[in-house]
Amino acid sequence: MTDQVVDPDGAELSAHPAAKHRFLGRARELKELRADIERAGLDTLSGRKAPRARVLLIAGRPGSGRTRLAEELVRQLADRYPDGVLRARLSEPGGTPVPVGQTARDLLAALGLPAPAGAAEEDLAAALRAALAGRRTLLLLDDAAGAEQVDALLPDAPDCLVVAVSQGPLTGIADVRPCTLGGLDTKSALELLTGYTGSVRVTVDPRSAESLVEVCQGHPAALVLAGGWLAARPQAAVSDLAKRLHTDSESGTDATPLSRVFRLVHEQLPAPAARLLRLLCLAPAGLADPHTASALAGCSVDAARTTLDDLVALGLLRAVSSPLPQYEVPGCLHPLLRALAESQERPAELQLARARMLERTVRLLQSCRAITETDSPQAREKLSGMPPALRFPTPRAAADWLRIRRPALLAATRLAVADGELDTLARRLMSQLVRALAAHVGTQAAAADLYGVHGLVLDVAERRGLPREKAAALLNLGDLDAQTGRTREALARYRAALDAGREANDPYATGRAMESVGGAYQELGDHDRAADWFGRALADRLARGEHPEAARLYGRIGTAHTYAGRYGEALRNWRAALAGYRRSGDVAASARALSEIARVQEYAGRPAESLRTCQEAVEWARRAEDARLQAAVQLRLADTLDRLGDPTAARLHRAAAERMLGEEPPEGQKGQDQAVNACEIRTACSED
Repeated sequence: MTDQVVDPDGAELSAHPAAKHRFLGRARELKELRADIERAGLDTLSGRKAPRARVLLIAGRPGSGRTRLAEELVRQLADRYPDGVLRARLSEPGGTPVPVGQTARDLLAALGLPAPAGAAEEDLAAALRAALAGRRTLLLLDDAAGAEQVDALLPDAPDCLVVAVSQGPLTGIADVRPCTLGGLDTKSALELLTGYTGSVRVTVDPRSAESLVEVCQGHPAALVLAGGWLAARPQAAVSDLAKRLHTDSESGTDATPLSRVFRLVHEQLPAPAARLLRLLCLAPAGLADPHTASALAGCSVDAARTTLDDLVALGLLRAVSSPLPQYEVPGCLHPLLRALAESQERPAELQLARARMLERTVRLLQSCRAITETDSPQAREKLSGMPPALRFPTPRAAADWLRIRRPALLAATRLAVADGELDTLARRLMSQLVRALAAHVGTQAAAADLYGVHGLVLDVAERRGLPREKAAALLNLGDLDAQTGRTREALARYRAALDAGREANDPYATGRAMESVGGAYQELGDHDRAADWFGRALADRLARGEHPEAARLYGRIGTAHTYAGRYGEALRNWRAALAGYRRSGDVAASARALSEIARVQEYAGRPAESLRTCQEAVEWARRAEDARLQAAVQLRLADTLDRLGDPTAARLHRAAAERMLGEEPPEGQKGQDQAVNACEIRTACSED
């Protein structure tokens, strides 16, 4: 939510602090909108029950106060909808439509309902409609780019109400009740102006004030800028501004009232502030913080924040209500800023400003991630080498920054590839965002955002014919599918990644894809195919002389054969894995391999051999100095001793394992904890 102020009809701009925080005007429009809720629709007149929610449309130019009017209507109606109010913005300030799937996901989250991370847009929209069925909910869909966005989200529930805000009609949606906004009435417009200038200047020269309202055509955003200009110049008379704007309007240009007032305000800004304002058209999602502004303008962070606050006071920016300083470029000013930037800044300067901003974002993300790695000397050294302004005081502060700036960070990734290229800066930005999200949020919780980031890479790679990048994106997306339980979708992506890796002649991508295909088949319970694909990946690793990786793949093949009940093949492959680990000097992996060999021997009905192998595994685990691994192997040894009829020795090994894990469970919980520890065995000993 933003700090919207005096918007008599909702000027969609932050007003001067002197302005009153109240809604002005639009009484007729509110009355008509409320009446339209009860008015019979076409379905009712034809004797059919309305199958979907009624849609009230508030249409008008950006800056006409359409959002503020919609909010006032929702405030007045909220008590009639006991299941609550849902809000969504369907376009970014620059006009880019927000994907329907993202909006549906956010609305489901607002309802407290889960949404599968990799679900298709149609599935998410259907889930939202199903969630709203039987509810009496009020939806405010702001800044709709077209009827398709609204139609996809429209509840199949006649007891719900949708208030949509758009620049034009929503053709294609049945029985929409439109309300088209013009300018404010003179009385309300004068009240808005007075909120900025104070009553004296309007009272002593009412005709000039009315003339100013007339030349602004009652347009709320134009009046907000005019009021901000006058508020910043206490000695200026209202007539001064009215005359300037009248002269400009008589010059024969086809400029709108808003563009005329904006041009005047911009021209009288100090040069550094005017340049920073123009460059804010590059701010991702129209959201800027002092770091963004500092990087765009090439000035200090403190200077950028001072300028941003000055622009808020003039009504040129909106201060976002947030624990961190953050500002929003109003949607009605975004095209004007973009046009000014393109006309007054050289293309190379705009490109450089964009690169500075993205580079600053990369460094902030690096700092955000590095503060979670305080155990790493390399991370501590990197942090100490960063400028103080880029450092976060605590991991909590870094996590808060990441959460608050998330919409802008995701929009920055879209901006980085907007020209259809995957340059070094774009790659670094996406990589650091993925790592920061994983560090602070976790891969599972951040899966929806990660799908979007990797999907951007895939889209560019496919359009530009970049098979190596396509393979990498497909592998990352496949991993997300696998982690979120979409194993069949993961399998399809891994196969596509294999094709792309072969096309790119990328041995890493092909080997990784073959192994991932095997892992997907194993997850699906097709152990024969899993072993086959692991074998292909193994042959690839051996051909390149990658012996440690080959040892790990021998283990994966052994696991697949174990699950399939082919214990002889399983033993052969686990012994090959053990030999590889010993050659490479990996003591811990050798202990895990011995533990797995013991497990297979036990399954094969050879308990005496299993006991000897377990004892050898205990010795190797002791050499590895890994307490958790030692405990896991001790527990496996205890289970084997139980099966061999030696419960006393089994208890000793189980007690030793519990001491290693620092767990002394109460007597009543021992059975449960032993089951948990048995699971730990399988986890610890199957990691390779």
